[in-house]
Amino acid sequence: MPNGILIVNKPADWTSQDVAAKLRGVFHEKRVGHGGTLDPMATGVLPIFIGRATRAVPFFEHADKVYEAVLRLGLVTDTQDVTGRTLEAHEASVTVGQLEAVLPRFRGQIEQLPPMYSAVKVNGQKLYALARQGREVERQMRPVTIFELEAELAGTGIACPPDPAAGNDPPGRDFLLRVHCSKGTYVRTLCHDIGAALGCGGCMAALVRTRAGRYSLKQAYTMEQILSAPDPEALLLPIDSLFADRPFCKLNEAGERKLRNGASLRTGKLADGEYRVYGPSGEFLALCAATHGELRAIKSFFSV
Repeated sequence: MPNGILIVNKPADWTSQDVAAKLRGVFHEKRVGHGGTLDPMATGVLPIFIGRATRAVPFFEHADKVYEAVLRLGLVTDTQDVTGRTLEAHEASVTVGQLEAVLPRFRGQIEQLPPMYSAVKVNGQKLYALARQGREVERQMRPVTIFELEAELAGTGIACPPDPAAGNDPPGRDFLLRVHCSKGTYVRTLCHDIGAALGCGGCMAALVRTRAGRYSLKQAYTMEQILSAPDPEALLLPIDSLFADRPFCKLNEAGERKLRNGASLRTGKLADGEYRVYGPSGEFLALCAATHGELRAIKSFFSV
């Protein structure tokens, strides 16, 4: 049975669930989940967890992300991207320097109001379902963190100068944003809020996720590559790739038996912390925590 993580370059106009559903058929495996929803219009890194790897999905939920987005100034829509209904349209002639001048307020820990077209639930109902009924409800601001935020004029390769007065700073309407952010960040809301800060409005015109956690676009396969692969299982990354930043620990046969039976192990050699734990054969068994000389499984991944 297939077990592993497949890094998909999600195509535009597919939902994350569409990708997962298609891969259930490809791998003949019901246990398929994805690591972080991408909007249908977005493309890029979508980790898919298959078989026993689905046990690792909760450990990926807090992974940070990196995006490249096109900010379109002068346009405000009800979805905060170009797929929505136009609410406002304005002339926008903004320089890179003018854009850079407002970006500091969007770096670090900020608060975002979840868009109505989102899967956030209010009183048990998903916001997008309410939005499709023409309803708008009160939402609570949510804290997110923007670790890095850079901009350049789209299509020119002109980077933001450190000093807006540095010159070579032509006006423009579409800008490329590079965003490194925490879980839960809405990049289209970021585009909307930046446009509001500039006074001309804005929305998201395109979005590519270039990294999710430790997985990058260079590791991703297109759906065409996956569907035409003679052996799709060969494209899977091992489950323990998700925990590559944890130190390695190998057990002897007695230790493996105890771990498989749910028992803790006494070890005075391991410092407190989390470990990737393997059996004597090299099989990845579990993510474990060592505390005061005792090793316990946090989540097991061994075959039964």
